[in-house]
Amino acid sequence: MRELFTITVSVEKPIVVGQDGKNGRRQLIPIGTGTLEGTDIYGNPLKGAVLPGGVDSQVIRPDGKCELSARYAVRLDDGASFYIENNGMRTVPDEYVPQVLRGEFIDPALYYFATVPSFEAYSDSLRWLENHVFFCRAVREPDTVRIVYWIID
Repeated sequence: MRELFTITVSVEKPIVVGQDGKNGRRQLIPIGTGTLEGTDIYGNPLKGAVLPGGVDSQVIRPDGKCELSARYAVRLDDGASFYIENNGMRTVPDEYVPQVLRGEFIDPALYYFATVPSFEAYSDSLRWLENHVFFCRAVREPDTVRIVYWIID
């Protein structure tokens, strides 16, 4: 595995769709703008911007496990663009589950947060994104999410 790039996005306050004891807490988190910095598969620098309009659809189960599916797009400084569908989970130790179910922020050092992205590339120079498997580790802060993308080679 090799670390390639990091995406940092701004996120808005969650929109709670509903919550009950069976399904948990369903929420939608609007993704604002952000940045991408790092390298491509060949070691060339990559730099770009996250386009506004993405969303992170989450359900926080009664046991505190968060299942998430984030969708957003990136435009690189050279004009090339790609779309990301990033599915994963976030878990916390049992003693923090009540706070999570109330929608409270938990220190990122206390949880596991990992995702598996897939890509749609809109430039031949980015086809490598569609032809490899990636793994991400993420950190959720109150107003941002930082996602580090690793390629499995």
